[in-house]
Amino acid sequence: MTSTSSLDTASASAGAVSVQPVAARAIGLRKVFGRTVAVDGIDLDVPAGSVLGMLGPNGSGKTTLIRMLLGLTQPTAGAAELLGHAVPEESALALPQVGALVEGPGFHPFLSGRENLRRTAATEPMLPNREIPAAVDAALERVGLADAADRRYRGYSLGMKQRLGLAAALLLPRRLVVLDEPTNGLDPAGTRDVRRIIAELHAGGATVIVSSHLLAEVEATCTHVAVLQAGTLVAAGELSTLLAAGAGGLVVATPDVELALRTLRSAGATAYRAERAPGEEEAVVVGDDGPPAPEVIAALVRAGVAVHEARRSRANLEELFARLTEEPS
Repeated sequence: MTSTSSLDTASASAGAVSVQPVAARAIGLRKVFGRTVAVDGIDLDVPAGSVLGMLGPNGSGKTTLIRMLLGLTQPTAGAAELLGHAVPEESALALPQVGALVEGPGFHPFLSGRENLRRTAATEPMLPNREIPAAVDAALERVGLADAADRRYRGYSLGMKQRLGLAAALLLPRRLVVLDEPTNGLDPAGTRDVRRIIAELHAGGATVIVSSHLLAEVEATCTHVAVLQAGTLVAAGELSTLLAAGAGGLVVATPDVELALRTLRSAGATAYRAERAPGEEEAVVVGDDGPPAPEVIAALVRAGVAVHEARRSRANLEELFARLTEEPS
């Protein structure tokens, strides 16, 4: 997966080209709503066959990025590709092979879950009419809605509505499945079902993009991760590589924390503000996924950052993900 900060090792320099087959690609994607920059120049490759977790707090730009990749939102700048086709220009060639649950499901309130799903199935160009009843039954069974299939949608709980939306995305085999906050409103059993379904899709060779602000869900289901904050991509790569990078780090004591973070992230390093006890000097932690320590120090000094101390330290993985999404003030 390529980003402005990382390749598969989470440390390649910007402009590197992925050699893996790509299921989805963002090329300098930017989206502005009035004076609000929702997505700010993101470059990202999603390797075919991967399970990519988009991790970030609410408002970080995850859903807007997904909508641009699917051709649902026109970008202000940049370009998107889906299964090798330009989006939105060639969306009709790619979307029949894509299942998506974005910003919650929308169905007719007075129809049953089964009837709603049959209407959705009738719009699928790759699903013959004669196969619709069996496909609907299989999808309902897969998401655990078989017993509630003939109840009206308006009587569904939030979790049941989410399950029906997931069923719509799974009506037929897909090359790519995109799930925006799929566990929203689900109880623990429903969350386990989503994990199981994602594992089945991955085992079957499909690419899955899962948007979430829950670190535990990303760790449980994903092979790759992209971390967003305030519309920018702050880290990306194979999950195992990124987690390994969080196992240790270089702690740099400096009063110029914001300048240090900008400098380090521009240099392709994973960096975040260090937690400090009262009376301790401010510092940043630099992951081992970027340039070696001497280059880190040299880059900081060239940028005018006052480096007071540098030492090795071990980082907590949960803290690593949380602080990756901390925007410099």
